[in-house]
Amino acid sequence: MDTIPPALDHLVLATPDLAATVADFTERTGVVPAAGGVHVGLGTRNHLVALGGGGYLEIVGPDPEQSDPEGPRPFGVDGLAGPRTVTWAIRTTDLDATIASARARGYDPGPAIPMSRRTPEGTLLRWRLTDSAAHPSGLVPFLIDWGTSVHPSASGLPTTPLLKLSATTPVPEEIQPVLSALGTELVLTRGPVGMSYTLDTPRGPVTFDASSICR
Repeated sequence: MDTIPPALDHLVLATPDLAATVADFTERTGVVPAAGGVHVGLGTRNHLVALGGGGYLEIVGPDPEQSDPEGPRPFGVDGLAGPRTVTWAIRTTDLDATIASARARGYDPGPAIPMSRRTPEGTLLRWRLTDSAAHPSGLVPFLIDWGTSVHPSASGLPTTPLLKLSATTPVPEEIQPVLSALGTELVLTRGPVGMSYTLDTPRGPVTFDASSICR
C-alpha cells in the first residue's frame, strides 16, 4: 500500500495557540507557514503549507481578533491542551455522489455543509464538506469539494513534501471498512489513536506524531 492516501486533500493540525504552533513549525522545519484566512463566526483562522501532490497541511486555532463563537470552535480546538493532528480530508469533485456512494457501502459521512473563508488578499473561497466529527476517532477522513474555488495548494504556498502518513488505533479492522467505503486507504497499525506523518524540509525529515513535532 502507498503511504500517501488516494485523494488526500489536507491534514488538520489543531492547536489552542496558533501563533505558538506556527512559530514551532517554523523553528523545526525552516519553513514559514502562509497565512490562510479567517473562518468568520467560527472563531478560528489558519496557516497553510503545501504537501505536494495537491495536498496541504492546515494549522488551525483560535482567532484572537474574533469574539468567542456561539458554539464550540471547529476540530475540538477549545478542548486541546496542545497541538494535535486531529483529522484529515479527501477531496472529491462531486460531493453529493461521493456521500451517496459511501452510504451505499455502509458508512454515512453526514450531509454536505457549505463553508467559506476570505484569504489575506481578499479572495473569498467557498467549499462544501462533510462533518469532520462524523467518526469520533479522527482517523476517518471527512470529504471536501472545492467547487470553482482555487485549491489552497495551488496558491503559491511554501512546500514541505509529505513523505509518509500512517495512523494507530486499538482496532484497525474497524476503521478499514470505513476507509474502503470512502474509496481511500491509510496505513493502520495497532496502538493508541493517533496520526503520524513525515515531511521533507530544508532541515531534513521532520515527523509529526499524535500530539507534536518530533525530530
